[in-house]
Amino acid sequence: MKHTLWFLSFFFLLFAGDRAGGHFLQRMSDASQFRYARLYRGEAAADVLLVGNSRGLTFYQPYIEEVTGLRTFNLSYNGLSMDVAKVLVLDYLDRHPPPRKMLLDITLCDRANPTLTAGFLTYAHHSHRLDTLLRNQTPKVWWGGKLSALFRLNNEIFQRALYYRDRTDADWLLDRTIAPALVAEADSASLQFDIHPALIQHLKETVAAAHAKGVAIELVISPYFPNLTVRNLDALKNEIEQTTQLTVRDYRRALTNPSDFGDYAHPNKKGSAKYIDLLRGDGVL
Repeated sequence: MKHTLWFLSFFFLLFAGDRAGGHFLQRMSDASQFRYARLYRGEAAADVLLVGNSRGLTFYQPYIEEVTGLRTFNLSYNGLSMDVAKVLVLDYLDRHPPPRKMLLDITLCDRANPTLTAGFLTYAHHSHRLDTLLRNQTPKVWWGGKLSALFRLNNEIFQRALYYRDRTDADWLLDRTIAPALVAEADSASLQFDIHPALIQHLKETVAAAHAKGVAIELVISPYFPNLTVRNLDALKNEIEQTTQLTVRDYRRALTNPSDFGDYAHPNKKGSAKYIDLLRGDGVL
């Protein structure tokens, strides 16, 4: 009997500690200045909505706002895939007035990323769409979140929310110049894109939902390092244009100075400012 009471007390304290700790840390996450906390608090109203994976961070918000006078909000995240992006865009449109325009970098249709998707468990309690996506794609993670409040926060997304708790994430962009050794190897480097019809369908549905709200859509390919071989991107671009009936603005070769890049796939702040100027000149912004 004594051992039974000890075990019952232990598991009660474990359960209570998990719930109390999870509640406290969740409140910290929800109060953060991080983009997804602001999204689900309804504090992300903008004139221009920006969407992409890490290359979507090239939509350099401080510079866009400086030169256009427009408010921006960026849903992009490193490795973000189109299935999650669709959920985030639809949730944004539910919670905010429609933006005038949405810019979307199509390279987030390249691949699914269930590891990153699992991290959005941190915000699943705010979104039935997000909760459903997690239950379908990462059921073990979803059930773990039902059993443990702390488990819902055991991921990169929560850590990022803590980092941006009291600071803006609008300048989350590479601020370095690509290493000379990488510049020398660029001719032999390459990236490979794949066609995922399901992700392209998610893009089509996202575009349709935004259009229904009166949002102007611009699909783009942001710059890659000069001389980098990017395989199958034309096929992806063509498939997306046929599916959405929209033109994809292709800026993959728009920047030619190596000093404008932080690595092969990402312009740095200087290069991003040049990219934004090109988008403005072409009427994309």
